[in-house]
Amino acid sequence: MKNNKNIINFKDIKEIIYYCKEEYKDKTAFVIKHQYGKNIDYENISYNRLLDDINKLGTAFYSLGLKDKKVAVIGKNRYEWIISHLANLLGGIISVPLDKDLQIGELENSLIRSNVEAIVFDTKQIDKINEIKKQNKTNVKYFICMDNIDNFENVSELLLKGERIINSGNTEYIDTKIDENKIGILLFTSGTTSKSKAVMLSQKNIASNVYGMRCAEDIRTTDTNILFLPLHHIFASTLLIMALASGVKNVFPDGLRYIKKNLKEYQVTIFVGVPILNEAIYKAIKKEIEKQGKLKQVEIALKICDFLHISYKLRRIIFKQVIEGVGGHLRIVISGGAPADKKILKAFNDFGITTLQGYGLTETAPVVAVEDNINQKNGTVGKPLINEKVEIVNKDENGIGEIRVKGPNVMLGYYDMTEETKGVLKDGWFYTGDLGYIDNEGFLVVNGRNKNMIVLKNGKKVFPEELETLVNRIDGVQECMVFGMPDEKDKNDITISVKIVYDQNYVKEHYNNLSKDELYDVFWKQVKNINLTFPRYKHIQKMILTDEELIKTTTKKVKRQEEMKKMDNGTVLLSTTAKGR
Repeated sequence: MKNNKNIINFKDIKEIIYYCKEEYKDKTAFVIKHQYGKNIDYENISYNRLLDDINKLGTAFYSLGLKDKKVAVIGKNRYEWIISHLANLLGGIISVPLDKDLQIGELENSLIRSNVEAIVFDTKQIDKINEIKKQNKTNVKYFICMDNIDNFENVSELLLKGERIINSGNTEYIDTKIDENKIGILLFTSGTTSKSKAVMLSQKNIASNVYGMRCAEDIRTTDTNILFLPLHHIFASTLLIMALASGVKNVFPDGLRYIKKNLKEYQVTIFVGVPILNEAIYKAIKKEIEKQGKLKQVEIALKICDFLHISYKLRRIIFKQVIEGVGGHLRIVISGGAPADKKILKAFNDFGITTLQGYGLTETAPVVAVEDNINQKNGTVGKPLINEKVEIVNKDENGIGEIRVKGPNVMLGYYDMTEETKGVLKDGWFYTGDLGYIDNEGFLVVNGRNKNMIVLKNGKKVFPEELETLVNRIDGVQECMVFGMPDEKDKNDITISVKIVYDQNYVKEHYNNLSKDELYDVFWKQVKNINLTFPRYKHIQKMILTDEELIKTTTKKVKRQEEMKKMDNGTVLLSTTAKGR
């Protein structure tokens, strides 16, 4: 953990961005790639220009009558998305970031429920936007495009308009005082009901989380951060503000296919991702080692490093070629959003890439606990942030109970959902619905979601996440979901089952001549080997094998309820085999 004496505990996001302008001035905040055919041009946006652009756009928003209103932002990660979101926040406008993959009905419903009066969107949303305009069921008065297209207001024109207003002497937007305790961001999150919850976060919530994270993590002004996670997700947007507060350069990826190229292109040092993305990077490293025929050499070198307790600095020299496989500069990987595979976390750390796991929720703005350079322990999510309290309540015989959180990061509540808010906010504590324990060294261990936990007839509890981690390690497994289904012989009991999505390219390369039944037997044998490492009550007894991807959110979390519903409806999947032992 860092010495936090020189880290400012800002009261709101406006303070953070103004601090950035004074502290980092002409330093690059963002790099924008412009591609014209085969020609590529890189535009550097300084911290000075960032604030100027925010003030211009925010001033234009005020001129449209959007002061004290709600403005939605939807689209891929890009500079226009960021300045639109920050223009809302620095002017006290409630920002409503929306998932770019929302279907038209969900998008329209979100706009109606949040009662936004403007939406800033990119061109990929144009068909949905045109249909919503046509239906005219929302309260949206202004449809503002991030690109210049006909019949719509656009960001570049509003920047010019805002500049003219400021030059005329109107500084109403710039002079606006922020009430850090009022709602600043409204975020829709997936819920157990068909009606998703909308989380109300204040600027104090975000600023306090930025402070806690900066106290914990070794983020430097020389770092380059790649913005891979979708920014409508609170994990991504809060960490972006933390990166800005730390003077970091931020770059935009071209997509998952190009992640290895982008890491090298921009000399990326920080990668924030969810486990599935980190696994993709790990597999790329492993493939490169195998391709070079150096697997044995690397294994021996790792054993020697462990035996001699070699430092990170020396490991980066020893495994220089391995790190070159991910651009050559990667220094920190931060994993969140879901439990990460301990094996993969250890592998990154072994090569000299500091890999830290964290835990949080949208309702906690979002980070609750995180590992740092000193406080790392395999199988945990680190220790609670410096300005938060974490307790375990309603413990079972093993000391596992519900995780609850108290601190300045805890949400204001769910928008227009009083009863749901009362159910999780009690005496200043937020009850997460996650189960875990705090070990004797103060590290938090998260076992899984309470709603995902499988309770057997004999009272034994099974956490799907624990089994999924091991199943995902099987060669050829792209992803999986462990779940409970009613036992065929005893409807009061549960059969532990797994749905495995296999990697089509891997299967084609290694098992191309096998029939479906033979392919099933290959994977089932591996699952049975995993069973041998667990007590009998945790054994997986049924398996579904398919090449159809699981239903997921944009942050790659499996939508378990939707998957279960699909199976309950008896949906027959193409290339699916289902059997029991």
